[in-house]
Amino acid sequence: MKALLIDPRTGGIAGDMLCAALCDLTGSVEPLHTVADAIKRLSRCSAFEISVGRTGTPCSAAYVSVNVEEENGPGTDIARDMDEVLTTIGLPSPAAVMARVILDDLLSVKARFHPEIAPGQTFASVDTIFDILGPLALLEDAGLSGCPVYTTPPALGGGVIHTPGGEVGGPAPASLEICARHRMPVSESPLLRELTTPTGAALLANLARVVTLFPAMTPLRTGYGAGSKDRGSETSILRVVEGEIDDLTEERIVILETNLDDVDGETIGFTRERLFAAGAVDVFVTPASGKKNRPVQVLSVITSREDYLPLVKLLMDETGTLGVRIREEPRLVADRVKEQISVMVKNQPFTVRIKISRVGGKVIAVKPEYEDLKQIALALGIPLRYVTREVYRQLPFNP
Repeated sequence: MKALLIDPRTGGIAGDMLCAALCDLTGSVEPLHTVADAIKRLSRCSAFEISVGRTGTPCSAAYVSVNVEEENGPGTDIARDMDEVLTTIGLPSPAAVMARVILDDLLSVKARFHPEIAPGQTFASVDTIFDILGPLALLEDAGLSGCPVYTTPPALGGGVIHTPGGEVGGPAPASLEICARHRMPVSESPLLRELTTPTGAALLANLARVVTLFPAMTPLRTGYGAGSKDRGSETSILRVVEGEIDDLTEERIVILETNLDDVDGETIGFTRERLFAAGAVDVFVTPASGKKNRPVQVLSVITSREDYLPLVKLLMDETGTLGVRIREEPRLVADRVKEQISVMVKNQPFTVRIKISRVGGKVIAVKPEYEDLKQIALALGIPLRYVTREVYRQLPFNP
């Protein structure tokens, strides 16, 4: 399966840099001209011209130059303008929804840092519309819009940043805020200038899953995009890579672990129930031998990076443990979807949830939801094993 990697960990990212890198990757420029022509039709835009060139240092890379003449004022509504452009270019619905989400991110950070400015005016330039829609149009045209997208942590930069309210120390507050809201890791950079713009951060946060290293992939082609302001600088190059990855889905999990040597079984069982209710993916207990040869129970919890902190607190509250080991690990999983099916048990209709797992488009497992099977057994007053057998017999897929 195809995948796309965006690599801003050294040079950062801006909308024009991503446009340039994708142009270099795909060899296509026409989608950008389509977006530019639609922007030019806006009533407040008297000119919007783009050109794509190349720079030779530090490596051959594309760059996008934009010449815009527009009117901004109290009546500016960038969201309405972008909807008008979307209608003109006919971008498919998933990409159009993504564009609006990215713009909402930008407008929300404006509301926090510059509430005194009229709605839409912090990012009111039609150039912002181009920076959002350009990459989406290029991905759609290249057939990459539905593939997994990964990104390395972006370098934000430092130095003095120019904002609508004046100059502040870097990184750009809006860029950092978007990363914070999406819990997106960032890369360390000693450079004293802006590397990742708010639009670049919003594109990454909504398009891609962050990885610390390149994912296991077979590279097919690469693209390089230079920043329009600093063409030729070794640090303002954005790399993108199209490749083939295994059709198993890679995800990152957090494992929590603690040793319990003075907690009774009832407390451990109750803690497991609470952890599951609080969103743990799995909880299991392993007998072991601890210090001074005391028998211990190793309580392990599998969860996500977003949810692990509340589970650590719950684990400490319920068991009294003084420490919890935390580690993040990758895992490969089959593609999974949940569906509902109708079944007949003892001539009575029931609805059962099932989980279908596929690899390479082939169904490898179908599992009914245990709680649904249990409720049918209790409702009919029959053994669970009888219900399980009947439901499996009526499954629509046979792995």
